[in-house]
Amino acid sequence: MDSSANATFGAAFIGFGASCVLLGTLSTQMYTYFCRYPLDRPFYKCLVAALWLLEVVDQAFISYAVYFYLVTNWDNPLIILESPHWSLILQVTLGATAGAIVKACFAMRVYRFSNSNVWVTGFILLLTFAQLAMASVYTARAFKIPNLLVLADIKVVGSISLALGVATDVVTAMALCYFLRKLRTGYSKDDSLVNSLTLYAVNTGVLTSAVSLTTLILYDIMPQNFIFMGLYFVVSKLYANSFLATLNTRTVLRGRGTDGDHATMPTFLMVEKVTKHGLEQDTELTSGTNLEVDVHQEVQIARDSYFVQEHQYAVAW
Repeated sequence: MDSSANATFGAAFIGFGASCVLLGTLSTQMYTYFCRYPLDRPFYKCLVAALWLLEVVDQAFISYAVYFYLVTNWDNPLIILESPHWSLILQVTLGATAGAIVKACFAMRVYRFSNSNVWVTGFILLLTFAQLAMASVYTARAFKIPNLLVLADIKVVGSISLALGVATDVVTAMALCYFLRKLRTGYSKDDSLVNSLTLYAVNTGVLTSAVSLTTLILYDIMPQNFIFMGLYFVVSKLYANSFLATLNTRTVLRGRGTDGDHATMPTFLMVEKVTKHGLEQDTELTSGTNLEVDVHQEVQIARDSYFVQEHQYAVAW
């Protein structure tokens, strides 16, 4: 009985504690965001507030479920043989909804970096909403199972939902790395910025996908205990924290993000061609011709929209 309690309610309690810590971190990041960017776009402000509120409700459901099983029924171990508590079931959909919001935002990030590639962005959004749909199906079926010990009966639906989450993270990270790599210019300062964005995209995707993949594996091989449940409690908080971290690492410009901050920096000089209005003309440098052409390629960065736009200009005399 002690071993069973450790692997079931004990694992759920540990997951509850970890999710509390992540919610505190999320609250701190939200406070930092509103202090640092008081003039940021209203859309971002509403999105941050809605995401935080959704995570608070999600944590309240987790807390109520843990309290019900560990306090209200502390001397009743047979409670595990009764129907799952409603708050424990609804938490699945709430967590999936929060994760879907963050993934959709990252999909828009891919859209901007890829110069409006609707196919890749659409595929990521398809995976995102497919996972949300499967999580909703899992919630509906969970209300019909007789007790928590038969969670394996709906393992297929749950596994598909978790697998779609892992696939979404991997595809998003790979797409960001691919399109960011195409923005390399050969100029060290610009490439260092691209490298930093690439590294951040990879690290964010690795963390969330690793936790999701671990949850999937544990659910498939050990559905009789709640270790996977403890990990699932923290997944949506990781997504929300990664999104807030992305917003808070932007440059502050007069109390707002870098929406209008178009800082430019030259990437290379080349005495070879004249580029004007997007058309290149070859220039012959012959004896007796005093012509010098400097072609500067500049990278224009709007950090908070995650869009890097390249343009060229030429000065000839």
